[in-house]
Amino acid sequence: MLIRTLLNSLLALVATTTLSVGVAEGTYVEGTHYEVIDIPVETGFEAERPRKVEVVEVFSYMCIHCYSFDPLLNRWEQGKSAQAVFNRLPAVFSSDWALMAQAFYTAEILGVAEQMHEPLFAAIHTQPKNLRDEDIMAALFEDNASVPKEEFSKSYNSFFVRSRVMQAGAKSRAYGITGVPMMIVNGKYRVGARMAGSNQGMLDVVDFLVQKELAAE
Repeated sequence: MLIRTLLNSLLALVATTTLSVGVAEGTYVEGTHYEVIDIPVETGFEAERPRKVEVVEVFSYMCIHCYSFDPLLNRWEQGKSAQAVFNRLPAVFSSDWALMAQAFYTAEILGVAEQMHEPLFAAIHTQPKNLRDEDIMAALFEDNASVPKEEFSKSYNSFFVRSRVMQAGAKSRAYGITGVPMMIVNGKYRVGARMAGSNQGMLDVVDFLVQKELAAE
């Protein structure tokens, strides 16, 4: 037991040291700290000048790790490069996740995404509500963003919102997403906390890749 404990400690130290060297030097290695997406996904910013680099968080309101990551991500967004364009993409791994993606795009189309972001997380993780019930979802929008129930229902059940949910699922598959939260840089790179070593490490790698893309112009 003692030998196993010492061995585990040694392996942890080696892993930490290896990651620390990458962080200290400001260099990150493909296959170690991030992955290259097999077929790059268009961002829509390719022709922009000055150049823009899209950064996407693939997430779900259903995901406790996404909820824990959100405050750190919000702080990163405030201090990100001016040439980095940040977007969120809801993952669609099940019917419940699809409903939350539907709520995400409903908030977006109604112009209340900012007001609804935290309440949607809270309704899953800290003040649980049965959001499968459309009336309860509608009440959440009315209570937190003053959206009338009729207006909510019209958008929530619209062809446009349902199409966006389907497109989000297709885009997640194109990114090769198998878990969240996951960060995508310029449709080319996939960064997760496991490879990066931590949530903060994930954002450090994102910053590195943003600069890599800007330097490649």
